[in-house]
Parts: sequence; structure tokens; C-alpha cells
Amino acid sequence: MKKLLSLALVTLLTTPAFAETNITVSKSHQMMQVDSDYGSYQWPVSTARKGYYTPTGTFHPYSLQLMHYSKKYDNAPMPNSIFFSGGYAIHATPHVGNLGRPASHGCVRLSPTNARTLYSIVKQDPNTTIRIVP
Repeated sequence: MKKLLSLALVTLLTTPAFAETNITVSKSHQMMQVDSDYGSYQWPVSTARKGYYTPTGTFHPYSLQLMHYSKKYDNAPMPNSIFFSGGYAIHATPHVGNLGRPASHGCVRLSPTNARTLYSIVKQDPNTTIRIVP
């Protein structure tokens, strides 16, 4: 019995706690706030430009792809993609001059450096929540 309790205690103490990452994207401010056990960040983003749509609501990532190519937009590269609803994803863009204003076809775009950081955080955290607000 003593061995079983010792084993249970060792398992409890060595099992990593699950983090909880919260990502909030404000379409009106074109900003992303990330709060996680790995740090807190605030970054400019680009969401949908006029004529396109970025969904609002609460989502959970369902697919992470280090490199994805858009089937809808001429095989456009989408590095560090975090898919959260249908074909919508958070991903890197080379068009960093457009960050901070609506410019995408609906995805949430980040700088390459920030997209890598976010991808790394989400990959480690199965409890990530993404909220996109107007």
C-alpha cells in the first residue's frame, strides 16, 4: 500500500499541469491579446478587409499546420496555421505593413515572428480558447 501511495504521489508531482491559453482578437482594434502560462502578448493583426468576413465567437483550434497552402486563394502560403473555424485560421503573413488594419480574405494574420510564437504556445496547450470580438 505504501508503494502504491508513493507511486501515486510521484506521478502527481511529475505530471505537467495543463496550461490554459486565451487568445482574444479585436476586429475593431486589429489587435490580438494572448494570455498563457508561457507569457502574455499583445500584437497587431489583420482581419477581413471590406467584402470579406472574419467570424466572431468563441472557438478552439482543431488543426495546427506548420505550413499550409490555401486551396481557395491560389495556393497562397499560410505558415504556422492554427485553424479554428471551417477554413479560417490564424497564420503568418509576409505583408507586415498591413498589420493593424483589415487586409485579409478572412483569416487572422500575424507577423512571422509572432505567428511562430503563438503556434508554439498553442501546440503545447490543448486547452486553448480563441475569442474573436467585433
